[in-house]
Amino acid sequence: MLRFETAGESHGECLVATLTGLPAGIPVSIEYLDRQLWRRQQGYGRGGRMKIETDRAHIVSGVRHSETIGSPIAILIENKDWKNWAGALPVESKDAESGKEKPIHRPRPGHADLAGAIKYNFSEARYVLERASARETAARVAIGALAKTFLKQFDIEVLSHVVGVGPVRLERPARWEEIVALSERNEVLLGCVDGETENRMKEAVDRAYRTGDTVGGIFEIVARGLPAGLGSHIAWDTRLDGRLAQAIVSIQAVKGVEIGFAEEGAQSYGSTVQDTIHYDKPRQRFHRGSNRAGGLEGGMTNGQDLVIRGLLKPISTLRRPLESVDLLTRDPALAAYERSDVAVVPAAGVIGEAMTALILAHAFLEKFGGDSLGEIKRNYEGYIAQVRNY
Repeated sequence: MLRFETAGESHGECLVATLTGLPAGIPVSIEYLDRQLWRRQQGYGRGGRMKIETDRAHIVSGVRHSETIGSPIAILIENKDWKNWAGALPVESKDAESGKEKPIHRPRPGHADLAGAIKYNFSEARYVLERASARETAARVAIGALAKTFLKQFDIEVLSHVVGVGPVRLERPARWEEIVALSERNEVLLGCVDGETENRMKEAVDRAYRTGDTVGGIFEIVARGLPAGLGSHIAWDTRLDGRLAQAIVSIQAVKGVEIGFAEEGAQSYGSTVQDTIHYDKPRQRFHRGSNRAGGLEGGMTNGQDLVIRGLLKPISTLRRPLESVDLLTRDPALAAYERSDVAVVPAAGVIGEAMTALILAHAFLEKFGGDSLGEIKRNYEGYIAQVRNY
């Protein structure tokens, strides 16, 4: 069973991620983990925090001589901004510095501020903000990179690209080769495979910046190389589509998920939506006439590309604040402003890759479990032989 947790606050000393259940013998490259962390930090419209942080993965357990050893993996990611917050957010009261406090008394609409303050009976929302912040996702990306590395041992790749920013939408399907090339760029603008569309997306971000606003969008995750049969139809909580949907919506500011062409299908007749089934007798294999289901049927992978989209709302911290209420006086007030981004859709895609890889790795280990990479490969190869002979 693959399990993971993260800990840490936005302006705390560090982020912590643990991953339990990854088998022994998986090659681990710190350079690859750092590359994924770098990808998360890129994108047109990111804020000043990205100029402060240079995220690096520091593995403190579970990996020796560049391979997993089967024990829990723990990763630390330093927050360089901690030095500016140590006096405001000390672990012990004796280390607090007078005048350094930075309370949040004017909750931001759309953020966790007010609901969290009420839930935990805080007089202000600083502690809620610190944990609810998307800074936490750096830890997810680090352990997600390990899950991606595990899947790569079986020629499974998980990547993302941006299909929409604000009102601008990519109007054509992205080719796999384009998505791969996008992931290899050393400069990430808005993560769109089409240059002309990306330029129009940049204009939408520029408009939001000029008016003190923010802008959301849609990212698409594609997983290629999956075998048929991951997940199960037998119970609600074993269905892979449900697990993936939860994972994507758990990302900060994501408000919806689409698997395959769900919205289009909801507006169509069944005869035009289902992916027809065919059999190639010379090659002795099944294939489909299309992939509107997005690679999932009945809660199980069907061997086609897995396609998931995350719908990201504009982030809640605006330079032109919205109406709110002061928690101390209960009087009308403008919402608090913290240094923030204008657009984060490309970063959300990278985070979506990590979450998708973690769920897929979990399902893969359920199906082909073992304690070492060699054992799992034997189990997997036996299943693939069975599928070929079906």
